[in-house]
Amino acid sequence: MTNILSPILVTGTHRSGTTWVGKMLAADVDTAYISEPLNVLHRPGVYRTPVQYWYTYITDENESQYLPAFRELLDFQYHTWLEIKSIRSIKDFLRMGRDFRTFFNGSMHGQRALLKDPFAALSTIWFSKKLNCQIVFTARHPVAFVSSLKRLNWPFDFNNLLNQPLLMRDHLEADRADMERALSGDIVNQAALLWRIIHRLVHSTSKLLPDFNIVRHEDLSLDPVAGYKALYTALGLSFTTKVEETILNSSSAENPTKLARNRTHSVKLDSRANLNNWKKILSPEEVTRIRKITEGVAELFYSDDEWK
Repeated sequence: MTNILSPILVTGTHRSGTTWVGKMLAADVDTAYISEPLNVLHRPGVYRTPVQYWYTYITDENESQYLPAFRELLDFQYHTWLEIKSIRSIKDFLRMGRDFRTFFNGSMHGQRALLKDPFAALSTIWFSKKLNCQIVFTARHPVAFVSSLKRLNWPFDFNNLLNQPLLMRDHLEADRADMERALSGDIVNQAALLWRIIHRLVHSTSKLLPDFNIVRHEDLSLDPVAGYKALYTALGLSFTTKVEETILNSSSAENPTKLARNRTHSVKLDSRANLNNWKKILSPEEVTRIRKITEGVAELFYSDDEWK
């Protein structure tokens, strides 16, 4: 049985709702929300080790680069001087204040660390076994994920995966040709392939770990209170009236039906209306293409009816 104070890792693909899930779980006052240490643009005060690739793969063979800094992070050791040296704007300065307060409160009040990091999705086994994390993986339907990246015009450079020899050796060699072709492909092809790769690996990983929770963004969007209440129970968190109010406020029908491009990390959204936004963004041909690329993996998460 996992210790109730074991860290929580909320992961998934980027644009899969990990921020929403992480923030709603952090509505528990005993939880400290820490954002994306494995983001290549992460703040050094939070995590002092540089990260070279999006979706870095960490295993026993290369953990010496990452483990000491993660242990410091989970012990709420904030690297003030490193952060000060990296400040380039008022926004950086304000983030420093926010992060310092999070680490201070986490240390002083014995809070439980919650890492929200989609870019840890390929390293969940390591986070579970080495850092004793309980894992929450947020799945989002392929068409919703792809449409989000298309709307934001966010391509993905597969050199981030191809240039990681351990990852290629252990999991992705069979995908090499597809990834190399995707280097010059469009966003739809790139996003669909990335979805397939990550979800295939996560599906196999989930069978190996006892504290691996897969939640679907769509299920949480349709019934946020019930979905989060079940997740709180699985993680040993306290589902209070204040938590329920926070969840309802984040998913209310009074919220926007889609996020503005300059507010991509907001968690206030009409969760039900957001489910069908992909139909306005993707053409029928693109949906067919996404389904073909993700075939063999998408069925593990979504039924035929959920493509309509």
